[in-house]
Amino acid sequence: MSQLERITLDPDICHGKPCVRHMRWPVEVVLDLVSSGMSMDEILADHPELEREDIRACLAYARLLVSGEPLRPAA
Repeated sequence: MSQLERITLDPDICHGKPCVRHMRWPVEVVLDLVSSGMSMDEILADHPELEREDIRACLAYARLLVSGEPLRPAA
């Protein structure tokens, strides 16, 4: 599974916001945890349903959004 495949969009989950692996973990919530100063280890200890690669995927997704790069390759 590539990093960005961990980020899913489903209109039936969290109002279609980008989430981690079809779970009710919006990317923005994970980013809030990171920006609050929590380390990956702290986040994972508090939320065992998340994986280290999920946090990395959220960071990669955010980087792509602010970079202006396309989220999907152009066909």
